[in-house]
Amino acid sequence: MKALILVGGFGTRLRPLTLSVPKPLVDFANKPMILHQIEALKAVGVDEVVLAINYQPEVMMNFLRDFEKSLGIKITCSQETEPMGTAGPLALARNKLDDGSGEAFFVLNSDVISEYPLRQMVEFHKKHGGEATIMVTKVDEPSKYGVVVMDESNGCVQRFVEKPQQFVGNKINAGIYLLSPKTLNRIELRPTSIEKEVFPKIAAEKNLFAMVLPGFWMDIGQPRDYNTGLRLYLESLRKKDPERLASGSTFLGNVIVDESAKIGDGCLIGPDVSIGQGCTIEAGVRLSRCTIMRGVRVKKHACISGSIIGWHCTIGQWARIENMTVLGEDVRVSDEIFSNGGVVLPHKEIKTSILKPEIVM
Repeated sequence: MKALILVGGFGTRLRPLTLSVPKPLVDFANKPMILHQIEALKAVGVDEVVLAINYQPEVMMNFLRDFEKSLGIKITCSQETEPMGTAGPLALARNKLDDGSGEAFFVLNSDVISEYPLRQMVEFHKKHGGEATIMVTKVDEPSKYGVVVMDESNGCVQRFVEKPQQFVGNKINAGIYLLSPKTLNRIELRPTSIEKEVFPKIAAEKNLFAMVLPGFWMDIGQPRDYNTGLRLYLESLRKKDPERLASGSTFLGNVIVDESAKIGDGCLIGPDVSIGQGCTIEAGVRLSRCTIMRGVRVKKHACISGSIIGWHCTIGQWARIENMTVLGEDVRVSDEIFSNGGVVLPHKEIKTSILKPEIVM
């Protein structure tokens, strides 16, 4: 079975983290975002993953070579010379996706994090016998999205309504698809949207079906949603795999800590915290609702909340980092500094407080 992951472009919404690596390689809960998807695909029997990419393909492929061996899955690249939208990449990778067997293939948006119920999706797809299956998720404010209107009895998609002003439903496209190879015949090799140009035609023929996603879902392509996604992911771990979460008097709520990280005395960590490989958290530190990426050092009595600390940063003693501060790679924050929503580019040294949200070049 094959799968295509729509990797896309520059990851501008997650800068400054994407100034160091392509967006799919940014860590999420202590491993690159894309690895969560590749592992889920492997678990359901996918043996080849194609990455549709137009930015730094060599960096992606060099990084993923090791995982290709350890997971026992073939990872190849389909490089776009221009942005091809969400359908164009399927036409570009047609020869890789259609091997003549007639077997359906997965398409995933690389920004999406969920419990990936792919096995249930395969069963649903076989049961309805249609051309395509899309995963949908329920949202509280459907007016911000394109809504999928479907027959609740069998999942047959009737129509799509873009940002409805009146209530027509509360289910939106979750960015996970299972498609028959014949869907490729509908797609021209040009920049085009699968959501706006391909799916409505399949729906009009009553050949498109929607499965409601069980569990959590989040598009983590920007910092605030990234933090929300971490909270939902850790909640899911608590229910499904609680032994992966840290335990003891130091930890409050759901926290994931790499086994190589060192944590000093008198710290209070949590809820909703991820601490990466090789981190040093010194005595008396307070962490909540934040990601601490690989190789970070947080000095004594610092306090970090609601923020993302990039790889190999150093946070000074008694520093206070909050309100969706995002530090790029190798940022050094001096002692007793306050950051209120600062977005700091890689390799900077912060010697004066950031009193209101701003970008530090």
